[in-house]
Amino acid sequence: MKPFLLTTLFSAAVVSLGVAFSPLTLAKDTLNIYTYDAFASDWGPGPKIKANFEKECACEVNFVALDSSVGILSRAQLEGKSSQADVLLGLDLNLMEAAKQTGLLANHAVDTSAITIAGGWSDKTFVPFDQGHFAFIYNSETLKSPPTSLEEVVDNQNLRVIYQDPRTSTPGLGLLLWVKSVYGDNAAEAWERLASHTVTVTKSWSDAYGLFLKGEADVVLSYTTSPAYHIVAEGDNKYMAAAASEGLYPQIEVAAMMKGAPHPALAKQFMQFILQSGFQSTVATGNWMLPVVKLDEKLPAAFDSALKPVKSLVLPAKDVAQHRKAWIDEWLNATTR
Repeated sequence: MKPFLLTTLFSAAVVSLGVAFSPLTLAKDTLNIYTYDAFASDWGPGPKIKANFEKECACEVNFVALDSSVGILSRAQLEGKSSQADVLLGLDLNLMEAAKQTGLLANHAVDTSAITIAGGWSDKTFVPFDQGHFAFIYNSETLKSPPTSLEEVVDNQNLRVIYQDPRTSTPGLGLLLWVKSVYGDNAAEAWERLASHTVTVTKSWSDAYGLFLKGEADVVLSYTTSPAYHIVAEGDNKYMAAAASEGLYPQIEVAAMMKGAPHPALAKQFMQFILQSGFQSTVATGNWMLPVVKLDEKLPAAFDSALKPVKSLVLPAKDVAQHRKAWIDEWLNATTR
């Protein structure tokens, strides 16, 4: 063979092998993450997190969007050991114990020492990914005398209130526990008084907040960080979080990996990724909550003015798991009389 012909054939063989073994031609594993619809939506943090993690994992991220955080747990329980979920993303502090009791979750082995949550974090099953507090949001241009306590929200008959169903919504469950932590054995009577001036109880946060923005209520249950969205995204500073002299109830959202994860190595890698910048940098202006680690980049100034609670009211997780159904029944009976 002539030298140039030999070189040409060798080059062709290399190109052929390159095509055959190119990463583009190899099937990528798919990491299935069960989450709530707002997280996975185009305007949520999901798309950026997907893109950032796919750069590291040589995999495909598939968000399975469910209608609520409660729905995530229900779907996993329904599917049991046959579930194709690798990671559950979007449960919260108040669902952790119930989720553990399913026996479906694995330990994460993530170093959580950098987490900034008050009191630190030592749970071996769940990794937190954002934090905040529940609060009632109002329009300062239309409500000149906002409530300064939970008691005022409950008792002010002239105040039109919208909140979420505790059976389907984590904010709704947060309010249930907030009321229980403040009123204790008198919670049923508080729910009755609140029901008399509640406009509606919605299935999801987005339904409730949408109605509030249309002027259907004076206050809506949301988060202390919600006003930051309006300031940053819309340049509008009229929405504010109402103070609560009794204290506010915290919201900490968490993720966990399934024991029977189809892709355990990817699931473990993603659990580590949650506390890294590629995830945490999307939290503030994607999910409009606070990150759980200190970031190099400064948060938008709008978050500096987020309402700080005078006290965090937290019921023990085991009590929540043990009594949640009874407390929901108490709420249901009191609000449907």
